[in-house]
Formats: sequence, structure tokens, C-alpha cells
Amino acid sequence: QVELVESGGGAVQAGRSLRLSCAVSGYTYSIYYMAWFRQATGKEREGVAVINVRARAGTTWIADSVKGRFAISQDPAKNTLYLHLNSLSPEDTAMYYCAASPQIVQSIYAAKEYNYWGQGTQVTVTS
Repeated sequence: QVELVESGGGAVQAGRSLRLSCAVSGYTYSIYYMAWFRQATGKEREGVAVINVRARAGTTWIADSVKGRFAISQDPAKNTLYLHLNSLSPEDTAMYYCAASPQIVQSIYAAKEYNYWGQGTQVTVTS
């Protein structure tokens, strides 16, 4: 079993930055891929960033919708995954979730590929 706990969300003004954290515990050695998803009210859950935690230097992918503004990173020593959000806009307002998969993921932005989920952290961006 893997437990994920997100933190770092909050209310910020447009143009500002935030760093979200996801603390990972349990069978961390079993994880292949980790990802950040977000879900705005009335919309489907959207994958925004993915990392292959087993790859050397951590191979990452960033969704086109946030490319150039968001980044994903990890600190293996702290068992923590991060999502760096820059140049935030009101359209980024959503609940942000951390997710993990114990197997190789085929569709990296598909929520169904991930077995473990955190409870989410809310990001609200005001204009």
C-alpha cells in the first residue's frame, strides 16, 4: 500500500507562484510513475505533470496546457514529489491531486492508470 498526502495549496493572486508537495509513504519502492492531476469544478480530472521515478534523473512530462509554467520534481531522500506552479492564472483554479502507479503507465495522463491517490490540495487563483 502507498499513502499520498498533498500540501501547499492556497489562494494566490494571478501571476504568482506556488509549490505543491506530495509526501509519499508505505511501499514507496513499488512505485514506477507519479503524477499530478487537477480537477476544476464541473470539469474532468486533467493530468498536468508526470514523472518516471525509476528513470535516471527522473524522466518528466508536462501537459501542453501548462507547459512552460509548471514543472514536476522529486526529492527521493524526503520521499516527496513536487509540482511547481508559475505564472498562475484564474484558469488554474482547481483541486490538485498527487497519484502513483506501481506499474509502467501506457497513457500517462489517464487517471485510470494510477492506483493510488491523495486527498487533494485546493489552489485558488484570483485576478
